[in-house]
Amino acid sequence: MAHAHHEGRLGVAVALVSGIVVAQVVGSLVTGSLAILVDAVHSLTDVVGLAVALAAAHLASRPARGARTWGFRRVEVLAALAQAVLLIGAAVFAIVEGVERWRQPADVRAGELLVFAAIGLALNLAAALALSSGRGANLNMRAAFLEVLMDALGTVAVAISAILMMTTGFARADVIAAFAIAAMILPRAGLLVRDAVRILMEFAPRGLDLDAVRAHLLAMEHIEDVHDLHASTVSTGLDTLSAHVVLDDACFRDGHAPELLDAMSACVAEHFDVPVTHTTFQLETAGHHGSEPELHP
Repeated sequence: MAHAHHEGRLGVAVALVSGIVVAQVVGSLVTGSLAILVDAVHSLTDVVGLAVALAAAHLASRPARGARTWGFRRVEVLAALAQAVLLIGAAVFAIVEGVERWRQPADVRAGELLVFAAIGLALNLAAALALSSGRGANLNMRAAFLEVLMDALGTVAVAISAILMMTTGFARADVIAAFAIAAMILPRAGLLVRDAVRILMEFAPRGLDLDAVRAHLLAMEHIEDVHDLHASTVSTGLDTLSAHVVLDDACFRDGHAPELLDAMSACVAEHFDVPVTHTTFQLETAGHHGSEPELHP
């Protein structure tokens, strides 16, 4: 049900941002503004990113089966990475075109530019409002919300440049606005790349100290060693942890092992800033531990 709710919000955002692209393309043709053209490319990138996010939200709701043991939960991460690549391309376009326009400033119809900027800003704010309540649901929804919000800031830059050209006649204000949009795009794209790559590389969830996890487990009675300790994120809200745990032999004779398994699961789920509820512990005797061909930290 939650996935369907996100899909509805993303669908509304796609429709609104598509309207922004049309308005900005028309505005660039009417006014000759580089800034609104760059913002149109940015908005078009947003449409593609939002469409990918919409497809990812649908695929993520499909159940796990067969070889797809996690279903399509990680599609949201791939979608966020694709959006980041598209944003970087838009920023590069803005910089290259901006350098050329700086050398040869174009005549821009500032009054009409302000009108088109106002239309784009209104549609951007409507799209951001549609996505705002779901932005914390997952990486994909957060990426979509940030794209729309930052595009709104880009439109504000276009409006400011139009006002400056109307009041001072400074033609390069349009180019400065284009550079400002590029400057807003690149850091956001970098953050999306960082978060997506961290998940795809299966690094430990941010904020989870595996040394502290190991220490907590080793402090429990009857646990002799913890090795092959791994933690990763499948998708937003789904962190996993696995470990090989060596118990003293008596635990397997007196039936104490199941109690320790429950205690370890509770420890990982309750004692850390990043609770992990999806855990897999392989319980071993000291003899089995010694027969393993290779051990990992």
